[in-house]
Amino acid sequence: MKSRATIGPEAMVRAIYRKLARSWGQQHWWPAQTPFEVIVGAILTQNTSWSNVERAIASLRAAKVLGGSGIREATLVRLQGLVYSSGYYRQKAQRLKNFVSFLDEKHAGSLETMFATPTDQLRTELLSLKGIGPETADSILLYAGNHEIFVVDTYTRRVLERHRAIDERTSYDQVRTLVQLSLQKEKPLPARKSKPSRNVPVHEPSAMSTTKRSQLSQVYNEMHGLFVQVGKYYCLKQAPRCETCPLRTLLPAGPIPL
Repeated sequence: MKSRATIGPEAMVRAIYRKLARSWGQQHWWPAQTPFEVIVGAILTQNTSWSNVERAIASLRAAKVLGGSGIREATLVRLQGLVYSSGYYRQKAQRLKNFVSFLDEKHAGSLETMFATPTDQLRTELLSLKGIGPETADSILLYAGNHEIFVVDTYTRRVLERHRAIDERTSYDQVRTLVQLSLQKEKPLPARKSKPSRNVPVHEPSAMSTTKRSQLSQVYNEMHGLFVQVGKYYCLKQAPRCETCPLRTLLPAGPIPL
């Protein structure tokens, strides 16, 4: 067995996946009822907490605006009011409008047609939209479209940096490629018959978190959810809780980078 000092980046990613999978099981991410709701959530979650996004989505649903036609027909001012809780509401309302315009112009208003586009091509199209960066584009591709692509977020970077799999110079796409290569042969997490005893809350299963997808996209889905959980509850930006983290045995010797 390799020591913690000699384990390579790909082996570290696999070790993190397996250890968190055994400890926590499925995370049921993304919590949504439709692909369009996932897209709205991916746009609204930029620079805010998920609880704020949930309030905005609830407002859109109550107003019967949570869909392509609803976003299309709502005035910009009304949309701004409905997504107010998500912060940066003027920009985010415009981004929702921009996405629907893109969907209409490029894919005849059809998500099915859009997601039938090859991954690299669709990713390039999404990245051309103002306000949609790599994390948002990849969230849309993976969680709404079930494309085989990993989503890199702040939690992913923090955990991998502290376990010496990457450093601060590693680009978004380099991190994404590392995780994807590392998990090519991994299996999705089995459903638990009972909830494990822990202090990490898990979303209830939703239509989108339980939708049928390829084995690899399911692995990427689960890995992203596991990174989020360990980043939120253990691998904190300041004062990380390493001594109680399931990944503590994988930490290299010496102080972790803060």
